[in-house]
Amino acid sequence: MRTSTVRRVCLSVMAAAALTSVAACGGSDDSGKSADRGTGKAGGVVKTDPIAALRNVQKKTGGERSAKVEGTTQMGTMMSMKQTGVIDWSDGLTGAMEITYTGGSMADAMKQSGGDGTMQARYFKDGYVVNMGDGFAKQTGGKHWISYSYADLATMAGASGEAMKQQMQNTTPDQGVKSLLASGDVKKVGTEDVRGVQTTHYSGTIDVAALTTKNSALDAGQVEQLKKQFSDAGITTEQVDIWVDANDLLVKKTERGQMKTGELNSTVYYSDYGTKVSAGKPPAADTVDFAELLKQQQSASGAS
Repeated sequence: MRTSTVRRVCLSVMAAAALTSVAACGGSDDSGKSADRGTGKAGGVVKTDPIAALRNVQKKTGGERSAKVEGTTQMGTMMSMKQTGVIDWSDGLTGAMEITYTGGSMADAMKQSGGDGTMQARYFKDGYVVNMGDGFAKQTGGKHWISYSYADLATMAGASGEAMKQQMQNTTPDQGVKSLLASGDVKKVGTEDVRGVQTTHYSGTIDVAALTTKNSALDAGQVEQLKKQFSDAGITTEQVDIWVDANDLLVKKTERGQMKTGELNSTVYYSDYGTKVSAGKPPAADTVDFAELLKQQQSASGAS
């Protein structure tokens, strides 16, 4: 397999990052165990209590089925990208997104391999597919799509890939809310206008490694590996901010932190809750399996 093909195979794995930016780096399954404090007509909580308010936001947003998403992600000098699409989380995760790499080494790799910087991705309960374009198809017998099972993420990235796999299988917009609740550091910032919608703004800081390992079914060895990967990348804490509307639905979420290679920054907007989601699998004749590509790469390396 050509070097440019290898670059694009690795690049398309980052379609997973486009989806996981929809959620924060971890969620808490125990956020509903404590009794809500306060009652009121607006959403059933007193809005001056951020914990009680966020529990209601988590319930209302998590109780929806689907939404449109639009956002941007920056991961140091490695990449910056923008994504837009729809996701449905009513029965596992399905969805479709258009992902455009706008800067960093990932965008450079795509240009070097003949791509235009934009990919189409579709997500399913058991994995996802990425359309790599005509340049890629010329190197794979006319096949445009790569198919990944979520297990492939662990193959590519070890413990961090295993954690990402688990997160992708449980991605919902309310994960950012759960992260704030689990952080123990939540405050109400105030009211703000977000794209013409009046919202309430909440903010907090999370320990990325601690929260991710707490809410991932990793064994002891994987936990230590994941902590080392976070440490090597320089990732420690993130500031998470969310904006919710009068119906206690998430409208916007941001995550900000630092990596050794620069700033980690993600912004996602949510709208049109209940929107219809269509994400059909591409024809098998136009799809190559990721595991098969790895075998081809290994065979080519052994032959050289």
